[in-house]
Amino acid sequence: MPSALAQRPAPASVEARPAPPRRRTQVLALPEARWALAALLLFLLALPLHLLGAPAWLGGMLFAATYVTGGWEPGWAGVMALKGKTLDVDLLMVVAALGAAAIGQVLDGALLIVIFATSGALEAVATARTADSVRGLLDLAPSTATRLLDDGSEEIIDAERLSVGDITLVRPGERIGADGQILQGTSDVDQATITGEPLPVAKQPGDEVFAGTVNGTGALRVRVERDPSDSVIARIVKMVEEASETKAPTQLFIEKIEQRYSIGMVLATLAVFAVPLAFGDNLQSALLRAMTFMIVASPCAVVLSTMPPLLSAIANAGRHGILAKSAVVMERLGQINAVALDKTGTLTEGTPRLTDICPLPGSDLDQASLLRLAASAEHPSEHPLARAVVDAARERDLPLAAADNFTSVPGQGITATIDSHIIQVGSPARLLTSNADGPHIEAVTDVEDTGQTAVVVLRDSIPVGVLGIADQLRPDAAATVAALTLLTGRTPVLLTGDNERAAQHLAAQVGITDVRAGLLPQDKVSAVQAWEADAQRVLVVGDGINDAPALAAAHSGIAMGKAGSDLALETADAVVVRDDLATIPAVISLSRTARRLVVQNLTIAGLFITALVAWDLIGTLPLPLGVAGHEGSTVIVGLNGLRLLRETAWAHQTRHTDAPANTTNLERRDTA
Repeated sequence: MPSALAQRPAPASVEARPAPPRRRTQVLALPEARWALAALLLFLLALPLHLLGAPAWLGGMLFAATYVTGGWEPGWAGVMALKGKTLDVDLLMVVAALGAAAIGQVLDGALLIVIFATSGALEAVATARTADSVRGLLDLAPSTATRLLDDGSEEIIDAERLSVGDITLVRPGERIGADGQILQGTSDVDQATITGEPLPVAKQPGDEVFAGTVNGTGALRVRVERDPSDSVIARIVKMVEEASETKAPTQLFIEKIEQRYSIGMVLATLAVFAVPLAFGDNLQSALLRAMTFMIVASPCAVVLSTMPPLLSAIANAGRHGILAKSAVVMERLGQINAVALDKTGTLTEGTPRLTDICPLPGSDLDQASLLRLAASAEHPSEHPLARAVVDAARERDLPLAAADNFTSVPGQGITATIDSHIIQVGSPARLLTSNADGPHIEAVTDVEDTGQTAVVVLRDSIPVGVLGIADQLRPDAAATVAALTLLTGRTPVLLTGDNERAAQHLAAQVGITDVRAGLLPQDKVSAVQAWEADAQRVLVVGDGINDAPALAAAHSGIAMGKAGSDLALETADAVVVRDDLATIPAVISLSRTARRLVVQNLTIAGLFITALVAWDLIGTLPLPLGVAGHEGSTVIVGLNGLRLLRETAWAHQTRHTDAPANTTNLERRDTA
């Protein structure tokens, strides 16, 4: 159990200093981004000239440059794909753009080129940023460690050179160099990067510690039990990379049929050109009919059937504090049918707060005087539990007394002299060994049974009160769980590295019945993979580094942005920027609406394409009419998709996801 001890500032060592900020890949360092930007700028220069009737040669040069800068990469990639006997839709788009230019529709072709170049650039940026974050995770493990030699001397070595069986010395404030077992010393260790628990964990000889976690105030001697390359931190990196590589291909709906459509369109265009030519038609007429066919049959309207609804949904969700990273993400969010939620920092705020103040009978103390006494003693401490006690006293404007003779014992608690009394504040398991009976034991049990951390206060070695400290539930947590249950037809699952009792208590407050507690990152991944193997499309919501592998392995992942780690934010498919849980069910509902609009648009586009193609094949479709019909269908599906930009579209989703939530115990508790 975490104890309320003093965590003093770390010594000025390399390990105690914050790691330098990792370098992120700059957007313009990516060739895809540079070419896409060049194509966009050239198009924006050419467009007003074209509309204002400038000399054709000037606009033509700019449009030609747009085709080259934006089209050469997807075109070359398509040619390379042809070597592997694969017809890439990007190559088809380049051919369609060139075909449009060949019959005078230069503007349409250039716009198509810009759209595809920009899409490729965004995908490249997302991939690079995720790779940066995975590499940055390795910075959590210290670069050096202090190894103890057989003669008792010390040497500083690279942490990666540690071997199983080596003994390391971990001073206060340093990061632990390798996974191992404590041989000597007691301390509190911050394991948030591994387990997600918000409070440091008391460690003593025989306990396991992990590389990259932060030692508290005590010095530890740790025997290395795992090779650094097999540490938990290293395995998190490996799991994220593997999950990202093996995750189902991220394809939009229309891309799932792109091969068949592309091949069919190319063959049909060749047939439309060759067959009339074989029966005596002249070359110009056959070419014109084939180009008209390529224009009316090209998937421009089909592509726009998909993108406007999804991009509009992304923009609308972004205005309300949730950022989906791509159209693919927005589409996939609407497919989920199961949800797994992290506890700390997701359903809770991730910051411990004082929740109960329990003066003991016969102590002559009321709540205010007990809190003042404990806060005065804890004031010199920097431990998270101590800060929670002191903050609670300050919120009540309680005057704190000076603390004399302040001392702390790692894993036990603090001692100070307040108003001529010796005050001890800390772990009941350590401070009540000589007071095994009495009302204080019942008070401790009552506090711990509600999932809180109990802190006992002794005055002159006599228990006078018990404090309860807990991570606070987010106000909208219960309503969000209810809304997700309504959307998916099943109650979300709680996946947490926290202890069973705290997890069960919080789950009961929000209406969750399936609780998996005490999980390491690989355990969360195993749970997600088991559901995915059972044909479940799982959404994982988390915030910490320990959640990143599960976020990557899941069908979709959403990270809480305010306190989320860099790795979680980059690995997740979407980010809740304002930490408003209610946006999660709303964006799922919005995604489902967008998917319905996509189906509507595909139906409209399909009808137009079928009618125009039939006209061109059966009769003689005038080129201007074919272009008008093609562009008309494009405008119709585009406007239909843009409906999701309206504010009423978001309001409609929130109305449909509203669900009653019970008032929680935390809301009813009065700790004044």
